[in-house]
Amino acid sequence: MQQSPPAPERISSLVPYVLILLGILLLLLASQAIISPAAQICLSIVILVCTLAVRGKSGHVGRLLMMGLSTFISLRYIFWRLLHTLEFDGWFQAFLMLTLLFAEVYSWIILFLGYMQLAWPLNRKEYPLPKDESLWPSIDVFIPTYNEDLSVVRNTVLAAKAMDWPADKLHVHLLDDGRREEFRVFADAVGVNYIVRANNLHAKAGNLNHALAHTSSELVAVFDCDHIPVKSFLTRTVGWMVQNRNISLIQTPQHFYSLDPFQRNLDISGHIPPESNLFYGLVQPGNDFWNATLFCGSCAVLRRTALDSIDGFAIETVTEDAHTSLKMQRKGWESAYLRETLAGGLATESLALHVGQRIRWARGMVQIFRTDNPLIGRGLSLGQRFCYLSAMLHFFFPIPRIIFLLAPMAFLFLGQNIIYATPLAVMTYVIPHLLQSVLTQSRMQGRWRYSVWNYVYETAIAIFLAPVVVVAFFAPKRGTFNVTAKGGLITKDYLDTRMVRPNIIMGILLILATVTGVTGMIETRAHPVLFQTYCMNLLWTSGNLLIVLAAITVGYERKQVRRAPRIAAQLDIVLYDPEGKQRYPAQTQDLSKGGLSVKATAPLPADLKLVEVHYTNRRDKISMNVPARIINLRDGLVRLEWACRDTQDETAIIEMIFGRSDAWLHWSNYSNDKPLQSLSMLARNVANLLMIIVLRRTPQV
Repeated sequence: MQQSPPAPERISSLVPYVLILLGILLLLLASQAIISPAAQICLSIVILVCTLAVRGKSGHVGRLLMMGLSTFISLRYIFWRLLHTLEFDGWFQAFLMLTLLFAEVYSWIILFLGYMQLAWPLNRKEYPLPKDESLWPSIDVFIPTYNEDLSVVRNTVLAAKAMDWPADKLHVHLLDDGRREEFRVFADAVGVNYIVRANNLHAKAGNLNHALAHTSSELVAVFDCDHIPVKSFLTRTVGWMVQNRNISLIQTPQHFYSLDPFQRNLDISGHIPPESNLFYGLVQPGNDFWNATLFCGSCAVLRRTALDSIDGFAIETVTEDAHTSLKMQRKGWESAYLRETLAGGLATESLALHVGQRIRWARGMVQIFRTDNPLIGRGLSLGQRFCYLSAMLHFFFPIPRIIFLLAPMAFLFLGQNIIYATPLAVMTYVIPHLLQSVLTQSRMQGRWRYSVWNYVYETAIAIFLAPVVVVAFFAPKRGTFNVTAKGGLITKDYLDTRMVRPNIIMGILLILATVTGVTGMIETRAHPVLFQTYCMNLLWTSGNLLIVLAAITVGYERKQVRRAPRIAAQLDIVLYDPEGKQRYPAQTQDLSKGGLSVKATAPLPADLKLVEVHYTNRRDKISMNVPARIINLRDGLVRLEWACRDTQDETAIIEMIFGRSDAWLHWSNYSNDKPLQSLSMLARNVANLLMIIVLRRTPQV
């Protein structure tokens, strides 16, 4: 049996089931009560006051209370919509009304599943390995590649080879589905095993399964070719696999040290958490409580016997990772998630590449939903079914997102009433529902995701994913695996009109709808109900317009000419002259594979051109002495370019930059979400970026 991890919040997994079941029964009974509009307003105010009172409380109790109050108010809204707002007047109006209702019901289901999934996130701690190294398992490290540049791959290979693990039990394998001679030569030169196959059947999953058939270690660690592990990756993760032999998977976060298109193009790096932080910082710990950790294809360790029990990595869908964990959990295997950033990778460089990656994820998750639906079949607990259902249904978001953008136009352009109720009645139900869900999600998501920004992420890619989701749902066998390119360059600023054209069209429609709404308010100011209807739809349209404008600015690609991104780090180093006689203490400001910037405590001689960089980190067993050329000296800041002599120097540089245990501790250094501040920041960023795009007359492609 698995022992309880050393986390004080761990409780019996039966408790949430009992509490949730009782809560649902009470909420279902209370939420259907019919009361007057005045009573509904009073009830909403009381619940809002209660929510605000507990919002600042730390711990699980306050969060669970907020979830319960939000669920109650949202249930009242959805029951009111289903029972009191449907009145059909012709097939076209009925179609529009039911379309909006579908989007709202979907959103409520996702909200409820999210609350279930995050009811009790498990903050799992590291589990120590036995002191006797003879009890440590042997490990095969798989690094699958296809068409990536060797300059990207070699960093991961050298870092994997340098991981802290007994040399006779660590076997690194470079899996080359591109069958490239330069990769074979590199593998031979650095002493790692090179594995190729005759075809590319089943893409990445096939590549991994082929490697499984040619290796034999007890555990398998998988790293995408751009994900560089810290030296302590294995010593900090494998303890759980040794302690509990029924754990099939331990997953860690995928952290990206380069900026993704949203961070770079919206200029929000350091101010807004990256898009991936919510999943790796909160969703996966929530999954872990329910024993439903998803395998994410990289930065993970798996047990070979568990893989053998399901005939290897899943090949039925293009998201082999999540499907593999689902199949293992159906067999009764356990899973674990360690929220420690133990590897760093490259984010997608452009919006187009980001969309391509999300297309594969969406297609794969919808394929699993159709071919191996978690709600049916044996082997899964109720919590696991809900977690997987939430993950799969999430990728249907493009369709409701587009519906919500277009819905107010039904009245403003076509005069169709798609909510059969007075504006006042709508507001008495919808405003409390929205307020409660925003406040509750803000409390839950904290520093991992800020309010409103998820709408920007979704809107930027929704139009591209919508047809993929529809096709995958009705024809799940269609679609092929596509590799996400990494390590590319953007040589100039430009507006990628191909990627933003759908949202530009949407923006124009929303502007026209806004004008129509203002005109309608002026013309109907003597008719209270019509005036309120125009006002309500105008507010809805204005919010949509802000989100769409933000999505358009994501397509304004910023110049990225550094092949090796610079990483901020303050490390104490010593610079020596070539003879080793003069010593110059310094501190690094940033590091990259190409060079580093340092601040010296004393001025360096003007004629000094070459130095030796000394760095020691006893905790991580890192000791380096690598030459570097001085490129620039200004105001005490010294810019250096590495002058590697061999792969040993290259490995030392990689260890210094990427191998430190604390290399990525900053990934969660964000303050808790403040919804109004988040909305204000979004509005300011959009205004500033639109000015830049217009005034610079940015070239378009």
